[in-house]
Amino acid sequence: MRRILIVLSTLSFFGLVQAAMAQSSVVEMVTKACQKEIDTYCSQVKQGRGRMLACFYAHEDKLSVKCINALYDGMATLERTVEAISHVASQCRQDIDTHCGATVPGQGRVAKCLLDKKSQVSRPCAMAIDEVGLKVE
Repeated sequence: MRRILIVLSTLSFFGLVQAAMAQSSVVEMVTKACQKEIDTYCSQVKQGRGRMLACFYAHEDKLSVKCINALYDGMATLERTVEAISHVASQCRQDIDTHCGATVPGQGRVAKCLLDKKSQVSRPCAMAIDEVGLKVE
């Protein structure tokens, strides 16, 4: 359960659309699977900033198998997203400095800059962008 909190906290620092989309779909999946637990144990919890996950953690011995499976499936999805972001970041570190150094991080701006300058970035960076299917909407 702590691992889920760490992954979600990590994602909150990234502004990539893929991370936001992954997080959004995971939230929907977990909400659906854990609705009984939310209603029973966490109905007074204000959503956001990991508070719902903290509530699940506080009541982890009472969570249904369905809810626990959704939490672990969500964690796996988010971990793959973090790995993709880390891959692009490591392959594009120099390109980010060179081509996007003046870009203010957050809300997908660095990812958009990389995509806009894709024809100018290094081959490893361009390959990483293609490998993970980086996109910004």
